[in-house]
Amino acid sequence: MSEWIEPALISEVRDYLLENPGPVTASAVATAVQRTGRVLGAGALLELVSRISAQLAGAGPVQPLLDEPGTTDVFVNGPRDIWADRGHGLQPVPISLGSESDVRALAVRLAGLGGRRLDDSSPLVDVRLPDGVRLNAVIPPLSGEQTVMSFRVPRPTGFRLAELLATDFVPREIHELLTEVLERRANFLISGGTGSGKTVLLGALLSEVAADQRIIVVEDSRELLIDHSHVVQLAARQSNVEGVGEVGMSDLVRNALRMRPDRLVVGECRGSEVRDMLTALNTGHEGGCATIHANTAQAVTARLEALGALAGMTPAAVRSQMSTAIDLVIHVRREGGRRGIAQVAVPAPEGGDRIEMSTVWERATGFASAGVEAARRLLEQRGAS
Repeated sequence: MSEWIEPALISEVRDYLLENPGPVTASAVATAVQRTGRVLGAGALLELVSRISAQLAGAGPVQPLLDEPGTTDVFVNGPRDIWADRGHGLQPVPISLGSESDVRALAVRLAGLGGRRLDDSSPLVDVRLPDGVRLNAVIPPLSGEQTVMSFRVPRPTGFRLAELLATDFVPREIHELLTEVLERRANFLISGGTGSGKTVLLGALLSEVAADQRIIVVEDSRELLIDHSHVVQLAARQSNVEGVGEVGMSDLVRNALRMRPDRLVVGECRGSEVRDMLTALNTGHEGGCATIHANTAQAVTARLEALGALAGMTPAAVRSQMSTAIDLVIHVRREGGRRGIAQVAVPAPEGGDRIEMSTVWERATGFASAGVEAARRLLEQRGAS
């Protein structure tokens, strides 16, 4: 059980250590406490050392979880409500971050490390930390009574397609089709929910692209890991504390087109940049790809329409662009601790401006249209060369 420590004492000790930089040791903290005229027992002193360390170095008690091999996500729902995913689903972790004020102080400091502000005027933040970990934090009252934090831990290296085959993330019956999609420089989307493996699959596929092709990647926050000799990665920038300096995804997509990409990649299409992406894929930029949030491959059309509305596009305009821009949709799903490709579909115009996703392979039902040969023929008919 954590010791109760007066918040004012924590603040005074922290300020003293900031003015006298050095390792946060029991001796240094004891000296700081002594200067305040207070007395702490051994247990309270150790608790204070832990709390001050959490506020001044790394992610405090959460840092060992972030450093542990295999960890993909860590969630802080409260001072003593911490969960981690080490590759086998979410599990509670019996550690304490102290009090709510300690959790908030940690979130504020980590946001500052990423160049963002977290306070009552800016109560939520999504930022990439210096070590590559992605942090999302929300403070009360938006998050109720407790500050909440979500950490997404990147892999040091990306997956290769062979690894995804070995784990059945990529089923062997569609491996040849995916290879042909890359060779033909078809335009494709990878759809799925949060944490389903969209970025993992996209990085693995792009790692198989021929070495003489120039890949330009546009992302909201840099996450894609691509084992390729010629990759340029551009990341959007949020406005600073004065509210200026923002560089959005649409700006980056338009700029990427001037960088002579052999393949234009939008890490995650989630806003008005859909207009620029669809335009690019309709104007000779072959081999383009992106990820998109959707529940099924069949829901991708509606999702694109919703995003297009943010850019002032009508549903008919989105469908018109999509009918010639997208050759294939690969849908991934996460069920429990298992992730993998669940569906493969192609856009099928149904007359007028109607477009439906025609499923050519589905894991759950075992359905495959003529051994996915139909997909290859459709790619040929759509002119993916």
